[in-house]
Amino acid sequence: MLGNGPSGWSALCFLLLAAAVSFFGSALSMDETREHLLTKEKMMQLGGQLVLNIKEERANEKLMTLKVTEMKEAMKTLLFPPSMHFFRAKHLIDRSQVFNILRMMPKGAALHLHDIGIVTMDWLVRNVTYRPHCHICFTTKGIVQFRFAHPTPRTSEECPKWILLEDYRRRVQNVTDFDDSLLRNFTLVTQHPEVIYTDQNAVWSKFKTIFSTISGLIHYAPVFRDYVFQSMQEFYEDNVLYMEIRARLLPVYELSGEQHDIQWSVKGYQEVAEKFVETHPEFIGIKIIYSDHRSKDVTVIAGSIRTAMGLRTKFPTVVAGFDLVGREDTGHSLHYHNRALMIPAKDGVKLPYFFHAGETDWQGTSIDKNILDALMLNTTRIGHGFALNKHPALRAYSRKKDVPVEVCPISNQVLKLVSDLRNHPAATLMATGHPMVISSDDPAIFGAKGLSYDFYEVFMGIGGMKADLRTLKQLAINSIKYSSLLETEKNTFMAVWKKRWDKFIAHVATD
Repeated sequence: MLGNGPSGWSALCFLLLAAAVSFFGSALSMDETREHLLTKEKMMQLGGQLVLNIKEERANEKLMTLKVTEMKEAMKTLLFPPSMHFFRAKHLIDRSQVFNILRMMPKGAALHLHDIGIVTMDWLVRNVTYRPHCHICFTTKGIVQFRFAHPTPRTSEECPKWILLEDYRRRVQNVTDFDDSLLRNFTLVTQHPEVIYTDQNAVWSKFKTIFSTISGLIHYAPVFRDYVFQSMQEFYEDNVLYMEIRARLLPVYELSGEQHDIQWSVKGYQEVAEKFVETHPEFIGIKIIYSDHRSKDVTVIAGSIRTAMGLRTKFPTVVAGFDLVGREDTGHSLHYHNRALMIPAKDGVKLPYFFHAGETDWQGTSIDKNILDALMLNTTRIGHGFALNKHPALRAYSRKKDVPVEVCPISNQVLKLVSDLRNHPAATLMATGHPMVISSDDPAIFGAKGLSYDFYEVFMGIGGMKADLRTLKQLAINSIKYSSLLETEKNTFMAVWKKRWDKFIAHVATD
């Protein structure tokens, strides 16, 4: 008996396909049947039902000519960036003509970003660490820490000695080498990633250390405001006009050591964004998804939920909702935190969720079930959703409910979920037109910038030869559609994006 579940649906599809093949086999030639099925697949893929105008068709022809040329060359040399680790592939991507076009393309919004991993680390080293009163400490665990203070920060068992960075630089033989060493501490980038990061534990260990290292720089009040401004500047230069940022809103401090509360930080985001829009009127703005670490006890998360409810009430145009962040494989599951996560519903308060779920390659575990619980808790989007393909019922349910997946390909590769991006599970989602958006997670820590590198990996690797301008256009439209903006704001955003898109198309079609 054919039911309504995924197995019944698959059986029905198989019978219909068999009947169609049988019919076409008798009524049409094999070539005609083949073309019919290929056309059907093309219509099913992401963006497959978009109709391009004449200029878009011309631009698409030029773009695809470049894409095919690059892919054919890669087939000869076997140097195909999406099949290589990003740290090895970046210099090849930088030389790509396709990549240069993608950088020009208006990409809409970046909806999956983390607060202290989005500004290029070179800016932190060359700008922030050269500011007055910046101190450095080499901890007993061998971790570099920073603190702005006057005259000096307080010492501790972990940091027994603080050194004014200005004085330290005067003592080193080669300042450039020292700055380069700082840069190595601020990113995961290495020439031999497979050797340095032998497994997920190794790469996540360094990943977490980086956040600890740079936190003291970014959470100094004057730097905090400049950092938020710089993040918008870098994404704006990459043709991204709106950002949604997962922010833990850790305490921001002054030179005197005074600490500001969470509301001060949210207001800081709001004021800096307003200032940025004054000089960049096409930029739509930013929103905060207040987040806490999934490793914490349920009672602590319950407090964070209530904080999120209060922030959303006080800053409805800035705070979009709540998420749990941190490594899923070693943190608590959503089900573990269920009692805390049900507080808004019990109180009759709407608090949108944007859960990380399925950022794992372990199947059948409690962590793997995060996708199920995210959907049961009415998540607005699914962060990463790497494991979604292993759950056909959940995949069908998320599609029915129009819950998109936030795909962050470079992050998934660097954090060792997949080595060859042609094998990324999002390839199946794209082929079937599943709702999704593309984002870059913590691009600065991966040695990337903005959103274009992730778009390149998706366009060339995950989408394969079939992905074309329709795919890119649909992804940009999706980023607006699935944002947390109000409908009126989305309409305004779409009008601004469309104007930029038409200009981009005219450039590609004629140049």
